Amino acid sequence: MKSVFLNGQIVPGESATVPIFDRAFLYGDGLFETLRVSKGQPHLWDEHFTRFSAGAKVLGIALAYDSTGLRKEVYKLLDANGSADAVLRIQLSRGVGPRGYSPREAKSPVLVMSTHPLPTPPPSWKLATTSFRLPPLSPLSAFKTGNKLGHVLAKAEAEEKGADEGLLLTDGDHVGEGTCSNLFWIQLQTVCTPPEQAGILPGIMRAAVLRACEQLEIPVRQTTTRPDTLDQSAGVFMTLSTFGIVEANILDGQELSRSPITTKLREYFETPPKAVGVIL
Repeated sequence: MKSVFLNGQIVPGESATVPIFDRAFLYGDGLFETLRVSKGQPHLWDEHFTRFSAGAKVLGIALAYDSTGLRKEVYKLLDANGSADAVLRIQLSRGVGPRGYSPREAKSPVLVMSTHPLPTPPPSWKLATTSFRLPPLSPLSAFKTGNKLGHVLAKAEAEEKGADEGLLLTDGDHVGEGTCSNLFWIQLQTVCTPPEQAGILPGIMRAAVLRACEQLEIPVRQTTTRPDTLDQSAGVFMTLSTFGIVEANILDGQELSRSPITTKLREYFETPPKAVGVIL
């Protein structure tokens, strides 16, 4: 097992442990970020750290590093593992405290970072609508908290249907997001995506695509749609930090149209250099 970063130290993964009374284990009381590393550089680091630190502030968990300091630790970990291309996972827990929900006496946060093999991007995804709903108007929707059980079960449901990714709906039965991705569809040459007010996670790659559309002069609309109208669009794709853009070819067993706009956006990120700061 490769080395991990644990509270300021690079240690062997097999000897890195977290107490069984850690609140992230007991209650999901923490945050995480997942980002792609290519040629030794973490993609969109500033954006990921900004969301991570903002989430820590909302949860009231002390973060011992600023952006520059934590990035230095990332480089140390990548060097220790010889990981020029990897998936980087950052996890912050409130740590151990007295039994019960109150976080008042939990004053020893745990910060962990680990690297994982970079998966090969899939050529396309089969999507399935799931029975799970996004919580409306939750301030936690803006962050990757440790409470992702709804997304976990939605993923399991989608996989049982033979799909690669599951779609969670809003309370209004509109499509919100994927279990680990943001949703886009193309309608009348316009790139559409649900607004943040729908309860979605404002994904880092989602924001990069919106900036790319502005650069490429592609019209954008933040709106909602239902699953039974999504398959009538000119194209559907999902975004996530590990893969970038993944085109969807099937939704609930129905074949989806495929748009040249999706191809144009994917090529935009595959060809360096780009103003958005990523190579995917």
